[in-house]
Amino acid sequence: MDLADALPTDWSLWNEEAGRVVMVYRPDVFDSEAFPPPCLPTLYLTKGSRGRRPGRPQPDPDDPWYLTLSLEPDVTADRREFDGRKAAMDGAVELANTFSDGEIDYRSLYQVPREAYLAKLDELTGREA
Repeated sequence: MDLADALPTDWSLWNEEAGRVVMVYRPDVFDSEAFPPPCLPTLYLTKGSRGRRPGRPQPDPDDPWYLTLSLEPDVTADRREFDGRKAAMDGAVELANTFSDGEIDYRSLYQVPREAYLAKLDELTGREA
């Protein structure tokens, strides 16, 4: 599957390596000028945990694939686990569509919300605040 073609149009394939894929939501809007750089909604697809300890650069072949939706470094909306790369890529496309369709309640993840940021997400995903 060509992941870049399978993603919804408002998601971009940012980086793709053997054990890591990064997809971002609307980098034209969340461009680090109007919003802080960490506010770029990002899907991380990794072979093995993103939090691996230093000194273990390569994931184990038996490690699962993890998919994480991050709104900021400390605000994670979803984390899923997959046995294989194809299933993980299919899951990434599904989660990207779910996000784009406004079906993720990202507001509930914030203790101190960034109102302008969340209002823009609401507008882009068709959610009502």
